[in-house]
Amino acid sequence: MEKEKKAGLASLLKILPPVEFCCVYGSAFHLNNYDKSTMVDYILGVSDPMQWHSQNLVMNGHHYASLMAYLGRAKLITQVADEIGVGVHFNPFVSVNDETFKYGVVRMHDLVEDVLNWKTFYLSGRLQKPVQILVDNLDIANLNSVNLKGAISAALLLLPAKFTEEQLYANVCSLSYMGDWRMLFAEDRNKVKKIVQGQFDLFQTMYKPLLEEYAAKGLLQFSSSDGHQAIMSQV
Repeated sequence: MEKEKKAGLASLLKILPPVEFCCVYGSAFHLNNYDKSTMVDYILGVSDPMQWHSQNLVMNGHHYASLMAYLGRAKLITQVADEIGVGVHFNPFVSVNDETFKYGVVRMHDLVEDVLNWKTFYLSGRLQKPVQILVDNLDIANLNSVNLKGAISAALLLLPAKFTEEQLYANVCSLSYMGDWRMLFAEDRNKVKKIVQGQFDLFQTMYKPLLEEYAAKGLLQFSSSDGHQAIMSQV
């Protein structure tokens, strides 16, 4: 990623309390898709969400819905995320330097649990697709290899004996959308295809080493190459 763009993405962190983990996800971080008018999506991992929100309410109370900020405060914000949601509280439409951000705050313990065990499949599903990690104090990037191997194994069960890289990445990408009612009518039905084709090189960077590892163990066979992507067979 270009240094200037990475610095721009990190600008949000300068106005927030410190975090243990931060990644940008979605199309906004992709060099070819970057557009200042697009809302940039972040996941922020913190050790204690209630304490973090208490600090952030003082620093950036306007980021929160008024009911949460003035009536419930940090305790209600954390309770709603934990008991009604999936452990993540989102503040959308945050404007900084003429750019718009959305950030979700999650407890680090919950992030690790989801990456390793697919507890909710909410964050692990996002980390199965290309992301740009900006802060990683606990080495979540390395831990995420468990998540990526699980995604490959699940995708292989949905594929025929012979398939292309693009088909594999499409199945990996679609895992997090299975059971999502929005895909029936609210989302673009070609969303998965657009994500994979638009970020194909990033998917390759994430998954090619693991595919080569599977091939070395005799689980996959690279049978041929179709232009820029491999054609593989399950053994």
